[in-house]
Formats: sequence, structure tokens, C-alpha cells
Amino acid sequence: MELTELTVHELKEKLAKKEITISEVTKSYIDKINEKEKEIGAFVTVLKEEAINQAKEIEEKVNCGEIENALAGIPIGIKDNICTKGIKTTCSSKMLENFVSPYDATVMEKIKRENMINLGKLNMDEFAMGGSTEYSAFHVTRNPWNLNKVPGGSSGGSAAAVASGMVPWALGSDTGGSIRQPASFCGVVGMKPTYGLVSRYGLVAFASSLDQIGPITKDVQDCAILLNVITGHDEKDSTSENREKVNYTESLKNDIKGIKIGIPKEFYAEGIQPEVKKKLEEAIEKYKELGAEVEEFSLDIANYSLATYYIIACAEASSNLGRFDGIRYGYRTPNFNNLKDIYINSRSEAFGSEVKRRIILGTYVLSSGYYDAYYKKAQQVRTLVQSKFDEAFSKYDVIVTPTAPTTAFNIGEKSSNPLEMYLADICTVSVNIAGLPGISIPCGVDKEGMPIGMQLIGQKYSEETLLNVAYTFEQAVKFRENHKIEVRN
Repeated sequence: MELTELTVHELKEKLAKKEITISEVTKSYIDKINEKEKEIGAFVTVLKEEAINQAKEIEEKVNCGEIENALAGIPIGIKDNICTKGIKTTCSSKMLENFVSPYDATVMEKIKRENMINLGKLNMDEFAMGGSTEYSAFHVTRNPWNLNKVPGGSSGGSAAAVASGMVPWALGSDTGGSIRQPASFCGVVGMKPTYGLVSRYGLVAFASSLDQIGPITKDVQDCAILLNVITGHDEKDSTSENREKVNYTESLKNDIKGIKIGIPKEFYAEGIQPEVKKKLEEAIEKYKELGAEVEEFSLDIANYSLATYYIIACAEASSNLGRFDGIRYGYRTPNFNNLKDIYINSRSEAFGSEVKRRIILGTYVLSSGYYDAYYKKAQQVRTLVQSKFDEAFSKYDVIVTPTAPTTAFNIGEKSSNPLEMYLADICTVSVNIAGLPGISIPCGVDKEGMPIGMQLIGQKYSEETLLNVAYTFEQAVKFRENHKIEVRN
């Protein structure tokens, strides 16, 4: 087995036993990037030389006993909207094409403290606005399972890099499903933590009340390990919760007897691909076999959650992206005669069509005369969604839904129809609206061999329960052992 096929916990074990070296691990991933990146396009910036030099340096310090971190020398990929000091942070936009961050995001400080090796910055939909990674200003990312299909988005580069073995794990960000949906499309594990559990300091904002950084990994154990690294209170983020630190790997008990699972019937209704529904039903039966108590119930929030999400997200995007004005930093147009020209031309030339669409929509719903009808109403519905979830979690420990209504679609299939693209988020957005944790794990493949994702939703700060329920299923069905990528063109 190639080193790049191993999980992080397997790599850790081999490094600890000195069966392999940090330099060997890093070189194996660089070789994989050289082999795969041209066809997949998962990266915006690859740090090959920097990674090799860093590996040598860390290896020497480990051998001398100067470094004892369990994750020292483990490579990682970082979504390109997470600030990395001295390295480009572009958000896959012409607006930030040459922006080099002068500071590290809090999660990057934590990654560096563990002496992990950054292999590069990963492609995404521009400013995290999109569900297919077709809206990057630089290039489209392709799904490793089928190069004609999208990897999902906006963290498509992160999911594709993990699935193809170019990185062992990665960080993404999730505003309405942007970790979970690409994880589903690429057959990997993706977790959106509870809002406030992971610091957003240094994450370039899309919608501040919805955004959350989280892990994309090969399996659930790796997800728990990376979550251990990135969680924790941060005084630089006013939304960061000050909670006692948890060791999430200790929650992986492979036992769910007595766990109560709720199945919201509305999430399995019209619009769900039949093969997705069938695999979810099989997964639910597996949970029953494993000892969980399963019950169908009504959670009628999906349709109005989608409208609520897009109103709130676009309103916040309109506000957050106002800082990119051609004056302070980022792209500045060469075509201007006065200050007004700088503002208009810089933003017109540097923002892509999807970003412009959301800015315009967001500005509209915040404008005088429409604020009460749209934005205020959306915030009221948000409260309703939260109360519906609270009611459900008074009865159930975990809610199980599809991650996405379909498997990965073809490149170009939905990019000309924004409404159809937005409908692909129908299963995930309510989790962000309510600030809840959610995880996507693979539960099978469709007739074309494309992965299908199952979403587990928990109440706030129930990551331990979610991870154990996900881990128990994963151990029972062994998706990674039974489904290998066979790239189809």
C-alpha cells in the first residue's frame, strides 16, 4: 500500500515505530501532487520546496528530541480562504490574486504548533460562494472519482485533494454545506463543527453568523484527531465559545446501543435521487442492526430554510465584501479618472459573476423599504428553525438525512442555472442557520460508482456523540476498503 493511501492515524503509528520517516511521507505526497494535480486542479498554490525543507527540519528536531508532538511532520492542505502568514491567500478570486497574508489565522497557529507541514492552499468557489468549485477565478477542480464531474463546493479543492491522496487531510470552511457537500461528492468525511467551537479569526468572511472552519479527512478517527487540534476558545474571535477542551478521539467507542436516531421524512421526499434515498434507507437499517433506536418524524423546515439561508448569507456577504474597494488592499483597476471609477471598476473587474449576484441580492434585501420584508423576516424564520431543532433534540440524539439530494453532477450542468445550484444545498443549510454540528460520511455509491454521503446532525456541542455514531457505522460498512477510486474520464 502506498503511503498516500494511509490515514493520518496509520501514518502516526508508522512514524512512531520509525518504520517510515517524515521526509518519506512528505515526498510521497509531493510525488502524488506531481502525478494528479494536473488532471484534478485541487490547488491554487503548491508549496513543494517549502514542504520538503520543513520536513527535513522537523525530522532533525524529532530525532534530537526537541519536538515530541504526535502530529509532527504530518502534511495538511489548507482551503485558500484561511489566512497563512507569508503565503498567498486568494479566496480563488482575482480580487485577492496577489494578496499575501501578514498574519496566520488562529487555526493555522494551532497547525504550526503541532509542527504539521502545509502542502499548499486549496482551490474553492470564489469567496466560498458556490457548490461546485466551478466559480474559482483560476480553474475548475475535478472530482477524482470521475474527472467529468464536480467535486462539490465551496471546499471542493480540499475534498478532491483528500480523496485523490494528494493530502492526508485538509481544512475547509462551511457556510451552508461547503464542507459536507464536497465530502459527500468525493467519498470522504467532512465535519461542520458547532458555531463558535472553532475560531473564525483569519477566515476571510463570507457570512459571519454562518461560517465555520472544519476538517475534511479520510475517516472519522482522523476527523476527531484534527478536531482536537483546531477547537478551543480564542479571545480574538468574539463568537468563540469558552468551553472546556474535549478529547474527541476518546468518544469513538464503536457502540451506539440505545442511541435515539430521528429520520425527518421531509428530507427524503421529492427531489432526492432514488439511489441516494435507497442507500440512506440501507444505512438506517444498519443503524437498527447496530442497536440504535430509529424513528421517523416530521421536521418541516427544509424548503423555507433554503430561502432564509440565501437571504441572510447574501446580506452578510454584501456587508463583508464592502471592504474590497480597490483602495486598501486587493485588486485596483488601472482604468480610472476619479475615486468613483476606482470603486466601480475595481469591483466590476475583480469579482466573478456569482459573487456579484450575491452582493446585489444582499444589498437589495438590506435596502430601505425591503429590510423588514426580507432580512428581518429571515431572522425570525431562523429563530423558528432553531426552535424546531430544539424540539427534535428533546426526543433524539442524532438526526440522519442525505448530505446532498444527488451525487456529483457533471461540470457545467448547473453553473448556468443558479437556482438549481442553490437547491443542491437544501439538506445542509438548516444546520448552519441553527449553529449546529453536522458530519457527512460516505454510505455507498450510485450505479455510476459515485459516492453517496449521509449527514448526521446533532444538538450544539454534541460532536462526541456525532463522531461515535459516524465511527460505529464506518466500522460496520468499511466504505474505504470496499470502494476504491477508479478514475473515469
